[in-house]
Amino acid sequence: MSSSPVIPPENLARVSDALTALARAGLPALEARMLVSHVTGLSRVQLITQDACAIDVAARARISELAARRLAGEPMAYLLGEREFFGRTFKVTPAVLIPRPDTEVLVEQALDRLEERDAPAVLDMGTGSGIIAISIALARRDARVWATDASADALAVAIDNAKALGATNVQAALGDWYGALAGTDAPPAFDLIASNPPYIAATDAHLDQGDLRFEPASALTDHDDGLRHLRSIVAGAPARLVSGGWLLVEHGYDQGEPVRALLGGAGFANVFTAQDLAGHDRCSGGQWPDQNAGARSSLK
Repeated sequence: MSSSPVIPPENLARVSDALTALARAGLPALEARMLVSHVTGLSRVQLITQDACAIDVAARARISELAARRLAGEPMAYLLGEREFFGRTFKVTPAVLIPRPDTEVLVEQALDRLEERDAPAVLDMGTGSGIIAISIALARRDARVWATDASADALAVAIDNAKALGATNVQAALGDWYGALAGTDAPPAFDLIASNPPYIAATDAHLDQGDLRFEPASALTDHDDGLRHLRSIVAGAPARLVSGGWLLVEHGYDQGEPVRALLGGAGFANVFTAQDLAGHDRCSGGQWPDQNAGARSSLK
């Protein structure tokens, strides 16, 4: 994305000049420091201790360009090319959603349910930048994790992140939901399936606001009522879960009740909803019944 300079590059000769110019242009101090640090390579401490440091011509032009894009509303994560999630830094591009703290709830719930399972098989569908699959894989090195996405560009970001973070137990597959596993060496059934699918309704006004304006629409909305992909994921899960396996999905703040209804209607037990830090419904899940439980009981 190209933008007209808001700040003339010649006004960015030194670190102190750049920070002052960015503040006067309307950027918050934290964002100004992040942009200057990103371009110059100086740490935030060095921005203070070396504020008289000269900025070369190329760096000035880059700072001016990034400032113009930020003032036009482009998300900081895309400008910097990264975002922290679950204590790690992930590469981010406009091909993927920006990682958000709300999704950490799903990862925490998944890890809780994998505690008593040895070498679990895990499937993360619609992986995007790979934050769910990779976070689980790094926390459980014995797990076998499959990450799928219908976008080749998004899947490439996930693969890059897995390599950069050393998640060697993650395998990637391109395709739409469960269909991505066709022709792979993925197991026939998983201990846990997780997904953060597009769940914003097509009529939701938030799609035209804030960072969402810049994120890939196909990763945000199902172009329907917000539940279309969730229905497909829930309906297809029983055939892909081991007895006692779990399905966990992220959803909107007002979708907890309908998602629980979907899970219950499909035959899942122990259905629950977990809240995010703001107290909103954010992640729901259920356990596929242990098909051997009745047989074991009858033998006692």
